[in-house]
Amino acid sequence: MTTTDSASGLTPRQAVAELIRLHAEATDALKAALERYFETRAVPDAAERARFRYPELSVTYVANGPQPSIARAYGKFQGPGTYVTTVTQPDVFQDYLVAQLSYLVEDYGASIAVGVSAQEIPYPYVFERGDELGRGAVTSAELARVFPAPMLSAVGDEIADGLFDLPDGAPRPLSLFDAARVDYSLRRIVHYTGTDWRAVQPWILLTNYHRYVDQFVRFGLDQIGQDGPYTDLVLPGGLVIARDLDRAEAERLVAALPWHRYQMPAYHLRRADGQGVTLVNIGVGPSNAKNITDHLAVLRPHCWLMIGHCGGLRQSQRIGDYVLAHGYLRQDRILDTLLPPDIPIPALAEVQIALQKAAASVTGESGERLKQRLRTGTVVTNDDRNWELRWTQERKRINLSRAIAVDMESGTIAAQGYRLRVPYGTLLCVSDKPLHGEIKLPGAANAFYERAVGEHLLIGLTAVDMLRGDRQSLHSRKLRSFDEPPFR
Repeated sequence: MTTTDSASGLTPRQAVAELIRLHAEATDALKAALERYFETRAVPDAAERARFRYPELSVTYVANGPQPSIARAYGKFQGPGTYVTTVTQPDVFQDYLVAQLSYLVEDYGASIAVGVSAQEIPYPYVFERGDELGRGAVTSAELARVFPAPMLSAVGDEIADGLFDLPDGAPRPLSLFDAARVDYSLRRIVHYTGTDWRAVQPWILLTNYHRYVDQFVRFGLDQIGQDGPYTDLVLPGGLVIARDLDRAEAERLVAALPWHRYQMPAYHLRRADGQGVTLVNIGVGPSNAKNITDHLAVLRPHCWLMIGHCGGLRQSQRIGDYVLAHGYLRQDRILDTLLPPDIPIPALAEVQIALQKAAASVTGESGERLKQRLRTGTVVTNDDRNWELRWTQERKRINLSRAIAVDMESGTIAAQGYRLRVPYGTLLCVSDKPLHGEIKLPGAANAFYERAVGEHLLIGLTAVDMLRGDRQSLHSRKLRSFDEPPFR
């Protein structure tokens, strides 16, 4: 932290206000210099460039007696010392920042300081429209020679992955992600989902079939047409369906939506209290699953749930039955170097209970009747869609794991939730039984989709409603290590 333009002894709200001020000054200065360069090619000098820096947040805990014993999974120190992070977009993250700082001040008597960091803001992160480079035929390579540019060496997950090694006396990390890592992901959320990152809600459903999108949009239009908590629906491309829009006109706009332009289109059903639901159609495969969760994690959502289709592996299962994953045989291979497959991914009791209760509520079934439709067990997540073609090799592992279903995303999403400290869960619907001769055929598949998708999605949404009321216990200590940063 620089000694100039710094403030200490702040309350949480004062600290966040100062972060907002410093971030606005830095981004305004960078925007102004870019505008000038577009017009005159005037290069910022060293003094001006020193203004293009992220604000820095520092929290110091001095132990005066025994360290408090806090049952909460987050908002606590591992020991006395100074904890530091850089911050971006503090105006959008202010509620989160105030809440995290308040825990540390109230429980530990920590002191807060805010100043300017040495970390420069890359110039693309102040472009809002994305078309600014078209002005005056200025290339990105040219701007990178004059302005701070994104550097992969400055962006990483070393803190989340426990790979950081601090010299003696150095400040410890305050949060999992610093400003450069957050800005990196915010821009990629926009690119992949087709919506502004600010529209993403803290409760996230991930699916692997577009038919769930159709049901989600229908549900959203029904909700905003009522006098309830939901206010509007944000669609790919930035289209907003507001409560006062005629239903027929809303459906016409939805039908004309260019969602296919985006790799993983997202749909956001917003609430007045900011606790809405986002659905992302991640498509098929573990690469997409890891990609989008890498980026969504910087928003610190309360939960993400996988709501998609799977192949049932047991003869007793029927098409349309549900699978509630309590374990994963991870054969996705995409996270093997970051989170080896021999590291167990625990089921989170709060999520498991909510999904089971939601299934009972939506289906109207309980006890043995519910057990006939909802099985709890291990899901195999495979990186090869045609794994059946090597059945003689796969048979032994499936038998040993006692797996009851197979898909291509759930294990990756759960592992990413564990790795990045985002509560997770999986409820899948059996769409075929590849080991028992019931494969996906067009006629049978369409009949199944029409019957099952709406109910399945509603179970996911009902589970979110149940989880929304107890957010503190949802953020389980199972997700935290012995040397965690204080922020959730």
